[in-house]
Amino acid sequence: MKYVYPAIFEPEDGLYNVTFPDLPNCYTCGDDLADALFMAEDALGGWLSRAEENGVEIPAASSDKNIVHGENATVTLVLADTDAYRRAHSEKAVKKTLTIPQWLNTAAENRHINFSQVLQDALRHQLGI
Repeated sequence: MKYVYPAIFEPEDGLYNVTFPDLPNCYTCGDDLADALFMAEDALGGWLSRAEENGVEIPAASSDKNIVHGENATVTLVLADTDAYRRAHSEKAVKKTLTIPQWLNTAAENRHINFSQVLQDALRHQLGI
């Protein structure tokens, strides 16, 4: 599902606070406007995904023109795709087939090495995460 909700971006002490007036307890912040928008998309996707999964009624989005905000604040529409959010944050295991030399396989098995864990560790290291 795709949703669009208005968010209030309000500068404070060099940061940006972000709130979604239509969604209770859906808020975030960012170091600058670009970071705040990135964080807003993530917060909105997470809030809506959890609501869908838990059968919580999702309120209709207000018009961005009807949002009351402070003098220094800006109202911006934020897009969330809950299907994409779930795919990006899924911990579901996927099966991968790979090939390694026989001698390496034997040596690793003799030391009771968990191949899946080694691959995950190597991928995190390679990706810098």
